[in-house]
Amino acid sequence: MTVGRFAPSPTGRMHLGNVLGAVLSWLSAKSRGGRWLLRIEDIDPARSRREYAQLLMDDLHWLGLTWDGEPVWQSRRSDIYEDYFQQLKGRELTYPCFCTRTDLLATQAPHESDGRVVYPGTCRPPGPAISGTPAIAERPAATRLIVPDSDVAFTDGHYGLQCVNLAHQVGDFIIRRKDGAWAYQLAVVIDDALMGITEVVRGRDLLLSTPQQLYIAQLLKLRSPCYIHFPLLLNDAGQRLSKRDGSLDMASMRQRMTAREIVGMAAYLVHLTPEPLPMTPQELLPLFCWEKVPCHDCTLKQLQ
Repeated sequence: MTVGRFAPSPTGRMHLGNVLGAVLSWLSAKSRGGRWLLRIEDIDPARSRREYAQLLMDDLHWLGLTWDGEPVWQSRRSDIYEDYFQQLKGRELTYPCFCTRTDLLATQAPHESDGRVVYPGTCRPPGPAISGTPAIAERPAATRLIVPDSDVAFTDGHYGLQCVNLAHQVGDFIIRRKDGAWAYQLAVVIDDALMGITEVVRGRDLLLSTPQQLYIAQLLKLRSPCYIHFPLLLNDAGQRLSKRDGSLDMASMRQRMTAREIVGMAAYLVHLTPEPLPMTPQELLPLFCWEKVPCHDCTLKQLQ
């Protein structure tokens, strides 16, 4: 059985781009007669809010996007992440990193619009990874995972064959932050495997996360899902839609639009319908297929 999931972070109200991700992942799973699970990715204690999670779940219900089973909360799974983290650490695949973002930006320019930089290996030990001397261990440090100088290839369900050299295009990446919080890349791999997720539907801005997650899953001998990435939704300025676009967050949209209008607008923007007709998720099911969804990013100018 297909098992999909929606895994938002409760750091603010959902916007239209988040709604699009929820609609597509729900349609993809349900069109195959599968299950659709909800995971609240609240592992960032500085930004996650319980009230945002409650609003998020209320918005999903209001839109007609009902999930199967009980929601999974990442904040309650720290012991599970710790067990797998210790496996990697025990195999000398990790090392402490004291670099700041300022340090990294001083050595190279960001490679993508999200400000990503390739880690140059500044703190990487010359031999097997070690935890450091007691004096070093007293300093707060992130933990990085050593990556090989080799390619990771996978076939995305929408964008086709992808091939990434982790050493050249990513570098050793963080699996635990300096403040002790678990990094997204580690937690999501463990959760997807233990929850039995068979397909992950998410925006194409996370394409580069996929080889990192496949590598972690390989190291931990965990099953990986199939990945399907979809185009981003851009605002009128050509920028990726974010929670800063207040007029398109759920609080604003619910004041002036019905649930069917919002779902229909999201479907229209990715070409599932020829015009923005009010639709429920159930009404979209017979119209859904990935072949209709474009590979190029979609813009709100389509609505004008």
